[in-house]
Parts: sequence; C-alpha cells; structure tokens
Amino acid sequence: MPKLNMTINHHLPQVEALERVKGLLGDVKAEYADKISNLEEDWEKNQGVFSFDAMGFSVSGTLTVSEKTVEINGKLPFAAALFKGNIESTIRERADKLLA
Repeated sequence: MPKLNMTINHHLPQVEALERVKGLLGDVKAEYADKISNLEEDWEKNQGVFSFDAMGFSVSGTLTVSEKTVEINGKLPFAAALFKGNIESTIRERADKLLA
C-alpha cells in the first residue's frame, strides 16, 4: 500500500491546533458525506488514529499534533497511488488554511 507521510508547520498554540485538527475530520465527513463512510477517529492526548472508506477504498492513518507541526501518516489504497500528488496538495492547502 502506498504511504502518505506529511509534516505541516503551524504557529498556533498546540492546544488550538489540536482542536482545529479534531474539528476538521467532522467537517470533512459533512462536506463529503456522499463519498466518505465509516469515518472513525480515536484521540489520545495529541495523537489521533483515523480510518474511513472513500469511494469504496479504505484509508487509515495517524495524526500527531505537536507544538510546531502536524504530522500525517497514512496508508492509501493502491488505486489512489496515481493521485497521491493531488491528495497531498489538497491536504496541504486545507491544512495551511486551517492552521493559519
């Protein structure tokens, strides 16, 4: 399975960055309800584990919010490998807005 590993810098207090990231998954679920199902997330302190099905494919990974970065580590289905660059670009764009 292709891996998605990203580090996004932020200048927010860690607690605020964490709350924004936690809220993002709920927003994504509402915005893409017709494409995403079985969204699950579990947070322990500043690390979250997530999984969901998107257009018939399973996606899973972790989010870690530290004092200056948000790390995203995930597994993409093989069918999404061709779109990995677009996926990373979209995540980075949304994260930059979210954490501004």
